[in-house]
Amino acid sequence: MSDARTVREALAGDDDAIAFAAPDRDALTYAGLRDLVESTAEALNSRGIGRGDRVAIVLPNGPEMASAFVSIASAATTAPLNPAYREAEYDFYLADLGAKALVVLEGSDSEAVTCAARLGIPVLELRIPAGAPAGRFELTGDGTTGAADGGWATADDVALVLHTSGTTSRPKIVPLAHRNVCASAANIRATLGLGADDRCMNVMPLFHIHGLMAATLAPLGAGASIYCTPGFNALRFFSWLDDARPTYYTAVPTMHQAILTRAERNRDVIERAALRFIRSSSSSLPPQVMAELESVFGAPVVEAYAMTEASHQMTCNPLPPGERKPGTVGPAAGPDVAIMNEAGALLEAGEVGEIVIRGPNVTDGYENNPTANAEAFTSGWFRTGDQGVMDAEGYVTITGRLKEIINRGGEKISPREVDDALMDHPAIQQIVTFAVPHERLGEEVAAACVLRDGAEATPEEIREFAGACLASFKVPKTVLILDEIPKGPTGKLRRIGMAEQLGLA
Repeated sequence: MSDARTVREALAGDDDAIAFAAPDRDALTYAGLRDLVESTAEALNSRGIGRGDRVAIVLPNGPEMASAFVSIASAATTAPLNPAYREAEYDFYLADLGAKALVVLEGSDSEAVTCAARLGIPVLELRIPAGAPAGRFELTGDGTTGAADGGWATADDVALVLHTSGTTSRPKIVPLAHRNVCASAANIRATLGLGADDRCMNVMPLFHIHGLMAATLAPLGAGASIYCTPGFNALRFFSWLDDARPTYYTAVPTMHQAILTRAERNRDVIERAALRFIRSSSSSLPPQVMAELESVFGAPVVEAYAMTEASHQMTCNPLPPGERKPGTVGPAAGPDVAIMNEAGALLEAGEVGEIVIRGPNVTDGYENNPTANAEAFTSGWFRTGDQGVMDAEGYVTITGRLKEIINRGGEKISPREVDDALMDHPAIQQIVTFAVPHERLGEEVAAACVLRDGAEATPEEIREFAGACLASFKVPKTVLILDEIPKGPTGKLRRIGMAEQLGLA
C-alpha cells in the first residue's frame, strides 16, 4: 500500500501470507499480526495508554520486538531503547522521554525495571504463550491511571521517538510521525522493488531506525515476510541464511565485513541462498568491501545513505539495470537532496558543501529544542551535518562528517579518504581513521585497523603504503593494529571519541 499513512495501514500482506518467521518457531501470518495489533491496542487503552503516550520498549532482538513496534505504534508512541544500557542511561532516557509505560520481557531483570519503579512508570510484561508463532505475545501488568486517548493513531500522530547518538552533546529527541515513517518505508520499497515474494533476514538491532524501517516496515508494506534473528552473530549467520532463504538482508559495513571473513567456509550455503540483492547502510561501505560482497554472493550490493531524522533512507544506489557507482551513496531515493554552502545557498554539481534534504519522510524538528532546530533547518531544508558532493547525474558522494573532518594545522583531511586509500592494502580487513589531539597542530591523523586472517603488516609498512597514495599531511602519524575496533551499539565505527577509547587522547 504505497498510500499508507499509518503503520497499521501499512500492513499489506494477504491474511494467509507469512509476516514474521524466526529460527525454530512457527510463522505468524498477516491475519495473526492484524489480530495482535487489535489485541495490543485494547490492552494499552484498557490501561490508560493511547495516542501520543510514550511506551518505552526494552526487548531483545527477535520477532516479538518487531511485532511490538508495529502493534504498539498503531495505538500509542513507541520508544525503543537499547537493552544493553546501564541504569544511569535508563534513568536519563526514561525521564527525558516522559514514558507512560515500559514494556519488557516477562521476568526481565533489566535495570530499566528498577529505573521505571523509581520514576513511577508502570511496567508491562510481554508474555509469549507456549507454542505461539513468531511475534505473538500478550501484555500483562497494571498500566497507568486515567483515560486513554483511545482509537487508532493518525498520520500526524508520532509513531516513533528516538534519541540522536549524542556523541558530542546531550542526545536530542527525534519524533517521527506515522506519515514520516510510512513515507520512508514506501521509498525503501520503491528503491528495492520489494514485493510479496521477498523475504528479509533481519540482523539489525530493532532499537535502531535501520532495522525498524529497512528490515521491518518496508517489507511489511510490500506484503513480504521477515525472518527475525536474535541479532547479528557472524558464527550463526550462515545457518540462519540457509534456514531463512531470504531474498535480501540489510546491514552496516562492519557486519558485512564480519560475514566475509566466514564466507569461504560456507560456499555451499551461499550457492543455495540465491540472494536477489544485499543492502548496506548507516555508515560508509568501502568500495573494496562492496566488490568482495558482490563477488562472493553473486548478487548486487546497494549502498543507501540514511539517518534517524529522515526516518532512515535519503539516497540509494539503484539495483540493476540502474547504474551502481561504488564510493557513492547513489541518487535521491525519496526526499529531495541538494548540496548547500554555509550561507544557505544551494550549490551546483561538482561543488562540495553540506548535504541537505527535505520531504515527507523528514522529521518536523527536534523536540523542545529551538536552538537545535534553528541550526538544523535552513529555508525548509534539513542540514544533515555531512559534507558531500553531487555529480551531474545526481549521485552523491559523502566526503566526511563535518564534525569528523580532521583539522591538522589548517589542512582539512577527510577521514573517509584515508580509509578508502588504506583499504587497498592487501593485509587490511577493516580500518577507521580519526583525529587525535596535537599540541602544535591542534589535531593529527591516526588510524586503527584489523588485518585479514593470516595476513601480516607493521604500522610502518601501512604508513609507507599510505604515503605512496596520499599527500604526506594525510598519512596517519599513528597506526594501531587491533584484533577488533571498538564499535557503537548498532555496529557502526564511531570516529568521534575513538582517540579517547584507544588511550590516545
